[in-house]
Amino acid sequence: MKKIFLGIAAIVLVSMSIVGTSWKAEELPQTQQQTVKNIAADSIYNQFISDIYYAAHLDSAGLNQQVFEKALTGFYNMKYSGMLHSKSILTIADFDQESSKKRLFIIDLAQKKLILNTWVAHGQNSGGDKPSYFSNTQNSNQSSLGFYLTGEIYYGKHGRSLKLDGMDRGFNNNARERAIVVHGADYVCQETINQLGRLGRSQGCPAVPTKLANKVIDAISDRTVLFINNSDQQYHSSFLNETLAASYALKQEEVLAAQMD
Repeated sequence: MKKIFLGIAAIVLVSMSIVGTSWKAEELPQTQQQTVKNIAADSIYNQFISDIYYAAHLDSAGLNQQVFEKALTGFYNMKYSGMLHSKSILTIADFDQESSKKRLFIIDLAQKKLILNTWVAHGQNSGGDKPSYFSNTQNSNQSSLGFYLTGEIYYGKHGRSLKLDGMDRGFNNNARERAIVVHGADYVCQETINQLGRLGRSQGCPAVPTKLANKVIDAISDRTVLFINNSDQQYHSSFLNETLAASYALKQEEVLAAQMD
């Protein structure tokens, strides 16, 4: 009877976890033993996420912890897949927030430090102060959701800029064809907010303040992860496998701990 009760409890806990966090990828059916192991790993992973979140003072910077968890899960899925180089940089453009807020967060995960928090523009057809519409279509002038890898630095009409590769098919994989890049823009500043009540808007690029463009580009260049978030959208991604992220992240922590001993 006790074994039956434990089995039911484990299933209920997993169900609550899936319902409570709708972005998480659906898991395949598991044995009772594997389910219990995954619950334990998930608990440790959640603590791991919280440690970084509070150490980097992301709470006081205004980033929602669930948005951070989503972005971090994608980071570890992409790292596991061998897509990333050596930098442990995660950039989040949180389009749950209005453009008048500093909603771009550049985080050094290895140092557990927020290295830059500033404004970022969204596409002119995505909405006014807060974006509601997103597209992967050429000439839509809308922002695109999802995970990106940073590409080459180049000089274009906006000066020094950074190319992006969209990694989520159907959501942002046309980024190259659409010329969606990180660049500086004069309309991303406090003066524009004072005049319009919001930032100026781009043609879909995550444009940043001109004065900070070089700093942003230097920090996030060389195949790091940029995640553009909006929680109201029906967004899904193969990089939101939390079980894989938890397993990989915790193994990496074990390796680091062993090296320090």
